[in-house]
Amino acid sequence: MGRTLQAVTDTPADDLKPSFRSDVTVELVKHTASDSDVLFAARVSTVGEQSLDELQKDPERSKGLINFLMRDRHGSPFEHNSMTFFISAPIFVFREFMRHRVGWSYNEESGRYRELQPVFYVPDESRKLVQEGRPGKYVFVEGTQAQQELTGRVMEDSYRHAYEAYQEMLAAGVAREVARAVLPVGLFSSMYATCNARSLMHFLGLRTQHELAKVPTFPQREIEMVGEKMEAEWARLMPLTHAAFNANGRVAP
Repeated sequence: MGRTLQAVTDTPADDLKPSFRSDVTVELVKHTASDSDVLFAARVSTVGEQSLDELQKDPERSKGLINFLMRDRHGSPFEHNSMTFFISAPIFVFREFMRHRVGWSYNEESGRYRELQPVFYVPDESRKLVQEGRPGKYVFVEGTQAQQELTGRVMEDSYRHAYEAYQEMLAAGVAREVARAVLPVGLFSSMYATCNARSLMHFLGLRTQHELAKVPTFPQREIEMVGEKMEAEWARLMPLTHAAFNANGRVAP
């Protein structure tokens, strides 16, 4: 696929220093995905096999068909495509990802078989820190400068202590699969995630906020950051499907 999961470095354990990130990485590493995939799948039920030239003869008709399928929730034509993403994000983001099981495949780096690198998540000043309201009816608001400084300092100190404990256990001969238990969910991990357009739309409908969405959503900001980057890649590959998704309230068919 042209992209390896974070490679084990040759840096001696004693020289590894924790580093801190506030962003995430999303790369489209391979795909077979286009609007024509939807059209082929939909039209085979009524007219049989068609050539790409035939599909392109009437662009407005093709646009209308995709919109009809989305509007009336004929979902299966949106499954005949594939996108594989390389994602690097905090472990807690991946745990939310695993709630999405239909139409998804995952392979994540393993703390059993490799020494995990000291890269940790610390939110930047754009991340709202304070939750107001009760569960199911709350909002996040900006934190104070003191809260931002506290969050950064406490997270970084905690990460350093945890990784020192991890290194101490490894140096004493403790198995990686045991030693990793001391590491926090703010540690960055890497994975390949493969999906189709229908499963991605369901993910985006839950994990991103958008002014065109019919159904309100309350995603955690960090997984929304991943979703936004995935959506940008998908919109480039399947612009008609993406437009129909938005036009119909961002509800997966």
